[in-house]
Amino acid sequence: QVQLVESGGGLVQDGGSLRLSCAAFGGTFSTYVMGWFRQAPGKEREFVSAINWSGGTTRYADSVKGRFTISRDNAKKTVYLQMNSLSPEDTAVYYCASNPNPWLSGTSYSSQGYDYWGQGTQVTVSS
Repeated sequence: QVQLVESGGGLVQDGGSLRLSCAAFGGTFSTYVMGWFRQAPGKEREFVSAINWSGGTTRYADSVKGRFTISRDNAKKTVYLQMNSLSPEDTAVYYCASNPNPWLSGTSYSSQGYDYWGQGTQVTVSS
């Protein structure tokens, strides 16, 4: 079993920055692909970013590329999402999730590829 706990969400002004953290408990974190997804009110959950087991390979949704950075610290069993140049369009509940595969693949970019999910953390960007 894997438990994921997100933190770091909150209210930030347009153009501001925020860093989300996701701590993992149980499982073999260092062998998992980790991903971030988000869901805005009335919208579908969408892919944000993913990172392979070592942190050497990352991928981002076009909507956040150049603004967000995903990273991981396997010793701390934690994955991060640094969010810069935030816009009100980024307002959503952000979820981290673990994928049993160690390498990025097509399943890394869909919520269906992930087995465990955190409770979510709210990010609100004011205009």
